[in-house]
Amino acid sequence: MKFGKYLYDKAKPEWRTQYVDYKSLKDLIKESAVETERNGPVAASPRTTSLSVLRPNQRKTADDRFFERMDAEIRKVNDFTLRLVDTLRRDLKALREGVAARKAGQPNDDLLREAQRVGDQFLALEKYVNLNYLGFHKILKKHDKMITWAPCQQFYVSHLHQQPWVQGNYSDLLVILSNVYSVLRGDTSGVKNEDSAQGFVRSTTKYWVRTHDASAVKHHILQHLPVFQYESEVEGQQDSQLINSVYLDNSSMELYHGRLDKRPNAIAIRIRWYGNGDPSTVFVERKTHREGWKGEESVKERFTLMEEKVVPFLEGEYTLEQACADLRAKGKSEGEVEKFSKLFVEIQQAVDSKQLRPMIRTQYMRTAFQIPFDATVRVSLDTNLAMIKENPDDGPTCTHLGRWYRDPTLPLPRTEVTRFPHAVLEVKLSLPEGVQAPTWVAELLESGYLTEVHKFSKFIHGSATLLPDMVQAVPYWVDDESIRPSMLASAANPPVPTPVASTSNGIVAQPAEVLARHKPRRRTTATEDDELSHPLLGDQPTLQLMAPRNEVGFGRGRDKKGWMDWWFNTRKPRKQPVAMARSTPMRIEPKTFFANERTFLTWLHMAVTIGSIASALLGFAGTASRSDVKPSKKAADHLVETIALILLPVAVLMVGYAMFVFVVRGRQIARKQVGYIDDRFGPYGLAAVVTSALTAILVLSLVDFIEMLRNSSFAPAPAPAGF
Repeated sequence: MKFGKYLYDKAKPEWRTQYVDYKSLKDLIKESAVETERNGPVAASPRTTSLSVLRPNQRKTADDRFFERMDAEIRKVNDFTLRLVDTLRRDLKALREGVAARKAGQPNDDLLREAQRVGDQFLALEKYVNLNYLGFHKILKKHDKMITWAPCQQFYVSHLHQQPWVQGNYSDLLVILSNVYSVLRGDTSGVKNEDSAQGFVRSTTKYWVRTHDASAVKHHILQHLPVFQYESEVEGQQDSQLINSVYLDNSSMELYHGRLDKRPNAIAIRIRWYGNGDPSTVFVERKTHREGWKGEESVKERFTLMEEKVVPFLEGEYTLEQACADLRAKGKSEGEVEKFSKLFVEIQQAVDSKQLRPMIRTQYMRTAFQIPFDATVRVSLDTNLAMIKENPDDGPTCTHLGRWYRDPTLPLPRTEVTRFPHAVLEVKLSLPEGVQAPTWVAELLESGYLTEVHKFSKFIHGSATLLPDMVQAVPYWVDDESIRPSMLASAANPPVPTPVASTSNGIVAQPAEVLARHKPRRRTTATEDDELSHPLLGDQPTLQLMAPRNEVGFGRGRDKKGWMDWWFNTRKPRKQPVAMARSTPMRIEPKTFFANERTFLTWLHMAVTIGSIASALLGFAGTASRSDVKPSKKAADHLVETIALILLPVAVLMVGYAMFVFVVRGRQIARKQVGYIDDRFGPYGLAAVVTSALTAILVLSLVDFIEMLRNSSFAPAPAPAGF
């Protein structure tokens, strides 16, 4: 789909005349290209400071008219956006007054409908801004592609970024709307519990969200949970807060690999602070992974520390006695001091024994939704996510400078920062056993805005992207095409069209342009040809982050094709770029092999049982036939032999199937292939064979039984004895 058609379809009908006139601008570009082809390019003076200045002949060219039209369209969008924002502010003011004036017990239906309308209008405004911004980018790119002698994209993009409708931050509107919903719901704060704030256990699920869907997700959530106010006394409160987290690790990336492999009791240690500017008070946090299948839950613990104490703490110079004295001076109880002491010592010992130092920083804007001091349901949305390498490649490390975070005055080259292209949503539940999550949470998960990414970690992603030479394995989600450009943008060397790999399904490290140019030709649909397609989530509510099913083993790999296509092999598999095999070792859990062996032994046990029964029947029939020569007995022996000969092939088939599955799965596990290794059809096939064998035995036994009854009923009566 071309962008002009896309813009027309997505535009709000009543605002259609207020969108960028993409068609007129495109027509001017075509007209300018024709003029250039006919008259040749017009040489611009090197002293020209305006792209719309008139030529000496005072005749406006098509390109001049294009620039004038661009300026007019930008002004039109800006004026309309400001009018919409003013209208929204007036509506919100009236809504707040209506909420304040309502009487106790009065129905809220009208106010809720008005709040919903204002929220929908805000989302429509954001969509309007995003569509126009995208439209200007598209038309500028098209201009520079067709009018190469007068490039203007860089100039106008910079000009766009200075526009109020682009720079404007209207998140305070969502905060006001959240407060309105909170009053209408009658939210009440929970009881403040310092212990639960410092050491808490929650079940957490993480999702990726399209950037342009972030506001829609916020609107859905704030109808059920208020925006968490970090500093409610501050005027002009925004809906998000900047969070910086510095993660510690050593030269072997021990903590990274432990968290990646989900080893029992694997830890992550970070230093976090909130807000803009340099930190004053920080949180030293430790996250510990526990095995959920054992009934254990992962835990996060933390304590506060003054910024000037961080380096002495990491160096071991700030002792426990000094820290406890500082806490007692602040009036902390002995119980709080004891709890602090245990965590303080454990983290300090881990830093010293593992030689941990600052490695990766994550930075993002977090919007949290939670009833104050009530952790039953908490939702956080992280946007503008970036990961930064704490130690510059060509400069002194934090340790050498006596710092615990990167010197902000040092330049930040592209190889030392990666910007994640999507928002990250975390749904955290802390519910009593047996209590289900609220209905609205399930509605959010099924809305189509979210894509679950199991165990996604900002620390792991940043380390895998920025420290590729130090890590021995990478997370499975790096194979997703939507994040590939952001990772390639941080590559040390310019990406070239050669296969470089991940271990899963053959990622080819190429820039988007090279990938598009070298992608194999294949039949596509209109949706696949859409120049606006988004590789992450597209138009689907979920995303397959595993290898294509027709490339991994057996079983589910056949789902993509019909069973007849698979049987006759009528579809040719599409050629995929082949990745180079990873040369660095990757740890494989021994319990994975043991599980495969247990499955094999289970099938083998069943086969041995059936085979033993068949062998016993054969032996019994052979012994009986030699000791008894009656015809009826011989017929019964033949039936027993037939049953045994039916069961024996079933046992042999079971052994063969078990061996085949054991070998194939063992190879897949050894190669660390990401994909489905279960077999959906093998057990059904074996069940069908066993059922057929038992049915045949039943039929033969019934026939023999009927024959026996027939022979006994027609047998002649014995003659009476003579006298």
